[in-house]
Amino acid sequence: MRQITGLALVLTIAASSHAADIIPLFNGKDFSNFYKFIKDRGRDSDPKGVFTVKDGVIRISGEEWGCITTNDEYEDYELTVEYTWGTKTWGDREKATRDSGVLVHSIGEDGAYSGIWMNSIEVQIIEGGTGDFIVVGDGSENFAITCPVSAEKQKDTYVYKPDGEKVTVKSGRINWWGRSPDWADVIGFRGAKDIEKPGGEWNTLHVVVKDGGIKTTLNGVVVNEAFDAKPSKGRIQIQSEGAELMVRKVDLKPLK
Repeated sequence: MRQITGLALVLTIAASSHAADIIPLFNGKDFSNFYKFIKDRGRDSDPKGVFTVKDGVIRISGEEWGCITTNDEYEDYELTVEYTWGTKTWGDREKATRDSGVLVHSIGEDGAYSGIWMNSIEVQIIEGGTGDFIVVGDGSENFAITCPVSAEKQKDTYVYKPDGEKVTVKSGRINWWGRSPDWADVIGFRGAKDIEKPGGEWNTLHVVVKDGGIKTTLNGVVVNEAFDAKPSKGRIQIQSEGAELMVRKVDLKPLK
């Protein structure tokens, strides 16, 4: 037996401890840590197979609008989602930008927002706009984010700027810093500064939720950051919103 001593032993223990801290919300096999919710069908009714697992990958068909929602609530964590777009689109979004999202701090009733999602704060996944924040709230002060933004808007929408003046929004969105001012809702849209990889390639979305803040990194680049998020904890939802999306990792690392 090979003996592990000194620094090698310390590194081995540290690596094992780090791995033990991670909660694989997607276990590569099934939806044990989630439940399904689909518009006009409700909870755990998915006759069309909108959400399936095959070969260690979640396929979200996009055919019907809904989400998978974590069974548990979470507060102060790092979330890592690896995803890629599929080729299928549906309905009135058949020729529109491929669209989905990760909703954090989801609280209240399933379907409270448009009959589809829980009220929450969305980290948008959409062609040309991945990393945008959207307040999926009820218009009250119970759902809000504060972000530093540029003095110039994009079509009446704020744009994240790290050293900008902070604004608080209770509805609508805060665009990520590189979103094209010429963004158009057409399938396959790509902006000049897009960080999301082209269709078929895997992307890594990293979201750090800590002390009321939400910091979003896409493929290693910080794209948006919010402070004083309300609420500051809740369930996590991943959307089905008219476009096929593949997800191979949903890992959560608690920070407390």
